[in-house]
Amino acid sequence: MTEQVKVLIADTMDTRAAAIFRERGIAVDEKPGLTPDELKAVIGNYDGVAVRSSTKINAAAMDAALPRLKVIGRAGIGVDTIDVPAASARGIVVMNTPFGNSITTAEHAIAMLFALAREIPQADQSTQSGKWEKNRFMGVELAGKTLGLIGCGNIGSIVADRAHGLKMKVVAYDPFLSPERALELGVEKVELDELLPRADFITLHTPLTDQTRGILSRDALAKTKPGVRIVNCARGGLIDEAALKDGLESGHVAGAALDVFAVEPARDCSLFGTRGLICTPHLGASTTEAQVNVAIQVAEQMADFLLLGGITNAVNVPSLSAEEAPRLRPYMALAEKLGRLIGQIAGTEIRSIDVEVAGAAAELNIKPITGAVLAGVIRTWSDTVNMVNAPYLAKERGISVREIRDEGEGDYHTLVAVTVGTEHGSKRVEGTLFGNRAPRLVKIFGIPVEAELTGQMIYIVNDDQPGFIGALGTRLGESGINIATFNLGRRKEAGEAVALVAVDDPITADVARQLHALPGVREVVPLGF
Repeated sequence: MTEQVKVLIADTMDTRAAAIFRERGIAVDEKPGLTPDELKAVIGNYDGVAVRSSTKINAAAMDAALPRLKVIGRAGIGVDTIDVPAASARGIVVMNTPFGNSITTAEHAIAMLFALAREIPQADQSTQSGKWEKNRFMGVELAGKTLGLIGCGNIGSIVADRAHGLKMKVVAYDPFLSPERALELGVEKVELDELLPRADFITLHTPLTDQTRGILSRDALAKTKPGVRIVNCARGGLIDEAALKDGLESGHVAGAALDVFAVEPARDCSLFGTRGLICTPHLGASTTEAQVNVAIQVAEQMADFLLLGGITNAVNVPSLSAEEAPRLRPYMALAEKLGRLIGQIAGTEIRSIDVEVAGAAAELNIKPITGAVLAGVIRTWSDTVNMVNAPYLAKERGISVREIRDEGEGDYHTLVAVTVGTEHGSKRVEGTLFGNRAPRLVKIFGIPVEAELTGQMIYIVNDDQPGFIGALGTRLGESGINIATFNLGRRKEAGEAVALVAVDDPITADVARQLHALPGVREVVPLGF
C-alpha cells in the first residue's frame, strides 16, 4: 500500500493552505514555531514543508529530511531563510510565490514614498505631542521628480506603473530588463552609475544575492544626488546601513524609509533614531489579501508537484506546469533512459552533454527533458540524483551542457538525441516514442538498433561474423541466464555490429568476462534500467 503524501506547515499561514492540501488528499500537520532541533526531529516524516519567513531550513535540517523530503514551498518571495544550494545538491525543489504579494509590497513602497516626501510619521508624532510645527515639516512633491528603480521585475514594474500615475519620471537599473520590456513599461533603462546621480527618489526591488548584497554601498551612496530619498521594501542587506546612517546625518541623504533590515527582527539597529529615518517592521507583504494569496498559491503549487509532477515558480529547477507534465512525462522517461544508457557505456569519461530534440519534441519545453537526461547520465555514479540536483552535480564535475532544438522532422516524427563528449571522441544515442508514449532506442553510436530499454540488459560490440549469435546464446545458457529480447544492428556487412540483449537476471562480472572472451567481441557492458 502506497504511503499517503504528507506536508508540514511550519509557519503560521492562512487556513486555506491546509484546506487545499486536504481537499487534494494530502495529509497536513500544522506546527508553527518549531525550534531548529524540533524541526530536525520531525522533518523526515514529510514529503513537503511549507514556510513563511520565520522558519529557517538549513543543510542540517535537509539532511535530517532525506530521503523523503521532495519540496520546500515559501509562501512569499524571498528564500533567504532556505539554503537553496544545499536543497539543490540534495535534489529538493524550492518554490516561492512571487506574484501573491507583489501588489501589496509595491503599494507599501509607494506609501513609503509619500511618507518620505511629506515627513508624515514625524509630523504625526509632533502633532500628537501637542505641537503645531507647520514650518518645520516642509515637504516635496512627487510630481515631476525622477524615481530610480533598482530592480524592475514583478514588484518594480508595479511601482513604475503607480509612479507614472503620480506624474513621476522613472529610470530603472535591472540587468534582466530587456529594452522591449522597458519600452512597454514606459521606463528608461539605465546603468546603476547613471541612475544614482539622476534619481530624486530611489526604491529597491531586487532579491538579496551575492551580486546585489550592498548594492547601495558607501561608494554608491556618494554618487547619489544631494537630498536623495531612499526606500527599501525588498531585502535587508541591499544597503550599507552604516553608510546610510552617515549619509542621513550629513544631510546628503534627505530621508530613508526602510521596511527591511540586515538583521531581523531589528530590535537594536544602529540606524534607529537617525534624522530623516522612517521604519516599519517588514510589513511589505502584510495585508489580508496578500497573506491569503500566498498561502493558496504555495499549497496549490506544492500539491501539483507532489501529485502531478508540475513545477511552478521553482527557484532551483525549470518550471513544468501541471498541464505540461502529462505530455512531457513520456519524453522525460525516454530522455532518462537514453542518459542512463550512454552514461553506463561512457562512464566517468564524459566531459560534455548535448541534448537535441527534433520534430514534435522540438515544440516542447526542453528544460525538463535535459534535466531527465542529466539525471540518467549521473545515476551511473550517484544513486541520490534527480532532475533537481542533476545540473548541480554535472556542473560540479565540470560537464558542459548544451541544448539543441531542430524543428525539422527526419525519419521519425519525434526524436530525442543525446551526444556526450569524452576523451576518446563523441558518442551519440537517439530515441523516439512509439504511439507517443512508449520510449524506444532507434540508433546507438550511428548504428540503427530498435530496442526497448528496460530491466537488465547487455550491450555488446562485436565483429559481424557467422556463428556469433549462437555462441552468445550458448554461453548465456551455460550461465543459467535466459534471454528476454535480442536486438541487433550493424554498421555494414562484416563490419562492426551491436547487440542489446535483455536478460532475466543481472550479468555478473564473471559472466561479462566470459562473454568478452568470445571470438570477435570488442566490448561488453552490463546495463540496468
